[in-house]
Amino acid sequence: MKLLLDENLSPDLVQDLSTDFPGSAHVRDLDLKSATDIAVWERARADRYTLVSKDSDFRQMSFLFGAPPKVVWIRLGNCSTKEILALFRKRRAALEAFSEDPEASFLVLSKTEGGGSSPDAGA
Repeated sequence: MKLLLDENLSPDLVQDLSTDFPGSAHVRDLDLKSATDIAVWERARADRYTLVSKDSDFRQMSFLFGAPPKVVWIRLGNCSTKEILALFRKRRAALEAFSEDPEASFLVLSKTEGGGSSPDAGA
């Protein structure tokens, strides 16, 4: 699975996740900085990226349009890039299962009350 990270995520994550998610990019890498959500959506769809964002707009677009692209919504609130990286590494199996499921179009990654993280998938 290759990821397209939205503007609200650090571009540093691309390099940090390159081993686990080769071919990933940040919107800045694709000249989509400050682009409209629909432009980012269309690029992710055309180039077969899984779109990753903390923005609820892509969640809404996923429900409205369905996949492709698949959408991963990060629900960590105000957090560090290190925390997001740890979440991706901890939930890699869930991300891979999501990627391989032809029916799945939306995945929520968040922290549970106990300090762990749990995915909530929706189609």
